Amino acid sequence: MRIDVYVPLVLPLLLTAAAAQVGRRLSPAPAARLLTVAAVLTAAASTWALLLLAATLLGEVPFVALESGEPGRRPPEPVPVAIAVVAITLLSLITWRLAGAVRAHRATRRALERLCAGHPADSELIVAASSTPRAFAIPGTPGRILVTSAMLGALEPAERRVLLAHERAHLTHRHAALSTAVTLAAAANPVLGPVRTTVAFLVERWADEEAARSVGDRRTTARALARAALVAQRARPGCALNFSENAVTRRIAALQTAPPPDLWSLGFAVLALAALSTFGALDATGDLLRLLSETLPD
Repeated sequence: MRIDVYVPLVLPLLLTAAAAQVGRRLSPAPAARLLTVAAVLTAAASTWALLLLAATLLGEVPFVALESGEPGRRPPEPVPVAIAVVAITLLSLITWRLAGAVRAHRATRRALERLCAGHPADSELIVAASSTPRAFAIPGTPGRILVTSAMLGALEPAERRVLLAHERAHLTHRHAALSTAVTLAAAANPVLGPVRTTVAFLVERWADEEAARSVGDRRTTARALARAALVAQRARPGCALNFSENAVTRRIAALQTAPPPDLWSLGFAVLALAALSTFGALDATGDLLRLLSETLPD
């Protein structure tokens, strides 16, 4: 336990370093899925490792010390007390961050549900009369697409088809679930923040590729992205199709080139990192259980 309990705390750094390369070397769909799975596993493993470190303070509890056998004999300390105290502090911070992320998610869902209120349950497309150009994919059963009249008015007919295909791709492939999972992972382990940013970009790239495939024209798709970015930035950055100045430039450039060949060896390396982190946490758990079983009498 002296070594393997720390493995899940170190490996997220490697995953963060590899995330950008995965986004560039794999197609958006598999890259987004792989990074999300890896982020969730490493976040769970690192949180569990902190729990194990905190649990070593059991040896400091008087009852446990008395039950350890010989008078005056204390159980062995697998980790220093100071590290266990730091682990408890970090666990408190993780709990606070996760609670905040869950509250924000629920607030967003309630806001989106209010936008759909009053519209027929079987209507996929909702057009809202608004001077602010916006477009949303609203997950649910069924999923909805909300577009403002300002956004529709700024696009040509072919570009509107791109926009709708883009938002429909978010619903079809359940991108909201991926985004929620990686957001919670980053809340549990802030080191994974760059992974969350990469996944957010990849799901947009994924939807771009699906839109280009649907309309059969990558140039039209790129033009629609550029036009929507211009009208969106005049009102509120990032409100339509998840635009930011850097992200939209990269997305347009990607649409003007062929999709990258899938470098699956890199993908398997990312999964190996997540698996190693999980195995480290499991092995440390076994070590702690053996230590407690040896310390406490039957």
